[in-house]
Amino acid sequence: MTTGLFFPTCAIFFSILLNVIYFSKQRVKNTENKLYRFLVVSNLFALIFEYACTFFSNNYIPFISDMILKTYLILLLIWISIFVIYMTYITKKSHEILKPFWIGAISVFAIAILLFPISFEQTAYGPTITGVPVNVVYLASFSFIIIWMGVCFFNRGLYLNKKILPIMVYIVLGMITSIIQKMIPGLLLVTPTETLVTFLMYFTIENPDIQMIEELNIAKNQAEKANNAKTDFLSNMSHEIRTPLNAITGFAEALKEEPDLPDRVKEDVNDILIASYSLLEIVNGVLDISKIEANKLEIINNNYNPYKMFNDLTTLTKVRIGEKPIELIVKIDETIPKVLYGDHTRVKQVILNILTNAAKYTKEGHIIFKVDSVIKGDICRLIVSVEDTGIGIKRDKIDKLFDKFERLDEDRNTTIEGTGLGLAITKRLVQLMHGQLVVQSVYGKGSKFTVSIDQKIAPSDVKLDETLELNREELTKDKDIVGKSVLVVDDNKLNIKVATRLLEDYGITVDSCMSGAECLEKVKSIKYDLIFMDDMMPRMSGTETFHKLKEDPNFNTPVVVLTANAIAGMEEKYLSEGFNSYLSKPIERKALDNVINKYLNNQ
Repeated sequence: MTTGLFFPTCAIFFSILLNVIYFSKQRVKNTENKLYRFLVVSNLFALIFEYACTFFSNNYIPFISDMILKTYLILLLIWISIFVIYMTYITKKSHEILKPFWIGAISVFAIAILLFPISFEQTAYGPTITGVPVNVVYLASFSFIIIWMGVCFFNRGLYLNKKILPIMVYIVLGMITSIIQKMIPGLLLVTPTETLVTFLMYFTIENPDIQMIEELNIAKNQAEKANNAKTDFLSNMSHEIRTPLNAITGFAEALKEEPDLPDRVKEDVNDILIASYSLLEIVNGVLDISKIEANKLEIINNNYNPYKMFNDLTTLTKVRIGEKPIELIVKIDETIPKVLYGDHTRVKQVILNILTNAAKYTKEGHIIFKVDSVIKGDICRLIVSVEDTGIGIKRDKIDKLFDKFERLDEDRNTTIEGTGLGLAITKRLVQLMHGQLVVQSVYGKGSKFTVSIDQKIAPSDVKLDETLELNREELTKDKDIVGKSVLVVDDNKLNIKVATRLLEDYGITVDSCMSGAECLEKVKSIKYDLIFMDDMMPRMSGTETFHKLKEDPNFNTPVVVLTANAIAGMEEKYLSEGFNSYLSKPIERKALDNVINKYLNNQ
């Protein structure tokens, strides 16, 4: 072996080893791997042809020797071209700008190598090739390095990228080896330098194991299926639990309003309602957690009246406090805009969870419900604080406060109902809305929860559809409502009985049917003022029935979907289908009042 072949011999060993390692496994089909595949193969072929060049230089055969030598030079050109394309590829923008240039430049250099003749020169290290084709390769390398330096100048942040290491090594060693090889032509260093750079690139390109990725994808798919199965199960369970709850709360609400009911019975009925709504709160909490964990809980923004929301929250908190000796102090900033744009359902849920938590863990004293605002441009930052004189939280327990199913000091709070889901959901919802939640507490003296959430300010010309709210006593005296006809469509007899019982209190005439097909037949012969439609019915769902009703151009009866399918996003889904309103089971008396007032009150 001549001295000049020492470095190529070492390089070819590494190149063969690198090719075996690289191609022994499947790789991700991305641009980086495609470019690297050409680099590693072209480098190996360049080393093989370098040996061939040495042989045919010593044993010159016209035309064959020239073509072998020119093929070697073209392989060097291919390697440097792909390498510099990779350099610009990692800068993204530069790659797109320079793509047309590479095609032209590489073509010109390749044609120059093929057209110009090659000459040979004997050195102490053996024969070496000289001439215009060799100078073309040097010129190409030098030109591409200059271009790359320009790319670096316009992408200064790129210096921090680990992918730059092989490029810097090539620039430094490339210049050194080019100078040495110009001075000592027979010492073959250019191709081994390329081998070293190719070897370094193996550790810097995005080069994951495809089998590992496939295994991860399988595991991911299995996890997603399990999560979906859990969500579907919980959704079905929610529906099954809500259906009997609808009967319990519906009959309890109706019974509670009986005028001749003994006080003791009224108290028992009230306890039934409280227990029912506590169970409903648990069902909703479990569903929300499952939706959050499956990344299926969406933030659905709409225009809303924040003052109405705060008023509802105050009313619900007073109910939650009940007979406890607690003063509820409400302070609402009057500079908050009249109409905001955001997910008021989720904002309300966050605040209600914190207020409910304060009511649960405060035996006496006060709860301060305060809302401030900071307005900047078209953004209103709601800053809601709830301060109580409750039991407080130990400093070392605050971090656990938002864990699922975590109840602090459970041994001291055995009489307080709840699952520990409320605050866990609250924190996740605040994060989804890009807000902040801060807790301050002194153990034994009380706590303060502060939430800040940004909401957009709706344009001044936005008008909300706010039907005047009347209570049931006022509605039953309204001559426009008494005597109106309503159709209840539900496949469950008990649900029909509950709805009928509640609706008859308004003086309304109630008709019913147990399927979509029966509903279609009734509507043909009877004109109803309002239809309550269950959705989850066999054979023909409520949504399908509704769409068939709408096929009649003369059909103009308001249709309210009445369903136990009350998971997040369902109201928006049903409204997008064309339903006039949405009521969830169990039926809330206030929500029913609003629907009756909106669609049956001519005034």
